[in-house]
Amino acid sequence: MKKHGIGKMVLLGVVLSSLIIPVWGAEKISALIIDGQNNHDWKLTTPYLQAILENTGIFEVHVLTSPASGEDMSGFNPPFQDYDVLVMNYNGDSWPAATRERFDNYVSSGGGLVIYHAADNSFPEWKEYNQMIGLGGWGDRDEKDGPRIYWEDGRIVRDTSPGKGGSHGKRHEFVVDNRMRDHPIMQGTSPSWRHTLDELYDSLRGPAENMTLLATAYSDLDTGGTGKHEPILFTVDYGEGRVFHTVLGHDDVSCSGVGFITTFARGAEWAATGKVTLPVPPDFPGKGKATSRDPLSGR
Repeated sequence: MKKHGIGKMVLLGVVLSSLIIPVWGAEKISALIIDGQNNHDWKLTTPYLQAILENTGIFEVHVLTSPASGEDMSGFNPPFQDYDVLVMNYNGDSWPAATRERFDNYVSSGGGLVIYHAADNSFPEWKEYNQMIGLGGWGDRDEKDGPRIYWEDGRIVRDTSPGKGGSHGKRHEFVVDNRMRDHPIMQGTSPSWRHTLDELYDSLRGPAENMTLLATAYSDLDTGGTGKHEPILFTVDYGEGRVFHTVLGHDDVSCSGVGFITTFARGAEWAATGKVTLPVPPDFPGKGKATSRDPLSGR
């Protein structure tokens, strides 16, 4: 009987080992952050984005910096195809036509894309990019670029009236409302949560096709806002590709908010794989108080 029991234990150990070893040896998600030009401080924020992803333990992150504004862009040809997900921290000069075409092919063929904060200001003249990002601002965007999107009376409003695309009031803390609690990125997060000091983008315009609105925030008139519930987090299906778009993250303070850290990392995983395995941390904020931590500390 004792030998038989030992045999069962050995067999169980073999089975468990077969389950554990693939996890230990699992290949990490490869991510490429693209920066180099921006009206925001990309030299400050890129290390935060990189640290947030690397701290999860499931990403391997590289950074590619473009030529400076006004310099020769003809040789700018990132190896998009080598990565599972691209993170755009770029708002600057137009890319070469061949690079734009390869970027479009990468996403439409199933590549993951994360649009971070001012990256939705970029490339107003690039039709396919605007379809990928769903909504954008500034760059002379207006009604010609698509409707203005906001949330009202429990539904999405597509406002086609004339007006500029892209604005924000003064920086302040604000409450983010979860509008799609069953989406993998949002599952387990608070129904409403307070975000750290940040810019609250409003009046964004674009095609807004194949778009799923995940979260909004009320843009208060008292802070210079619109009096509307503005899009904050959303996804776009572009061909076979998945796009996660966050308007949060103006600087190091906002990139340290646990709400931003969590949704950014989970959004990047979803864009790369179509699923989310990263847990919602215990310090994820509720409606009453924002929570922060320093991604650069490795925690």
